[in-house]
Amino acid sequence: MTKTSKTSSLITAVREGDAGALRAALSAGTDPSERDEHGWSALDWAAGRGDVTAVRALLAAGADPRASGPESRTPYEIALAAGRTAVARELRQVTGEGAAGWRPYCKAYLLGALRAFPGWTAAARDEGLADETVVYLHDDLTVTRSVWHGENELWSGVSADWEDFCVRELGFRVPDDLELVPAENEDGER
Repeated sequence: MTKTSKTSSLITAVREGDAGALRAALSAGTDPSERDEHGWSALDWAAGRGDVTAVRALLAAGADPRASGPESRTPYEIALAAGRTAVARELRQVTGEGAAGWRPYCKAYLLGALRAFPGWTAAARDEGLADETVVYLHDDLTVTRSVWHGENELWSGVSADWEDFCVRELGFRVPDDLELVPAENEDGER
């Protein structure tokens, strides 16, 4: 990873949304993997800004879409965090990141809804809990009292019948990560 002590012309161009300066910096041979004093590459900035044109130009110039930058996030993850779905889709086509759905994932349910499963037995660690207790169904179909996977586990009896119940009766499915991003308006604002 190349880190500069000052911001390069390429990174400045991307941060400012200056397409002409971006083309000029790339034509001058600026290394697209350079990082600024904060650890951000031009591709990270383009992803965060939602600049699809800059992302395409940087990828064509050899920027690594899988390189982790700030907080160990890839440009794809930066685009998701910033709500930039168009850029996230562009990067996903190149990297395949996120295509299998976002992990980890859990959804809250009332315990009573899960107890409707015919196989829910005393083996479930739910003694003394009311049907109105909020519990969490995780992407691996285990159930916990915590949003954190594996913490305060109530149910791990995963089976084909349990999976069918979760899908058919509860409507549970792990969403694609792009479904979790707030919608953008035409100006790229949420």
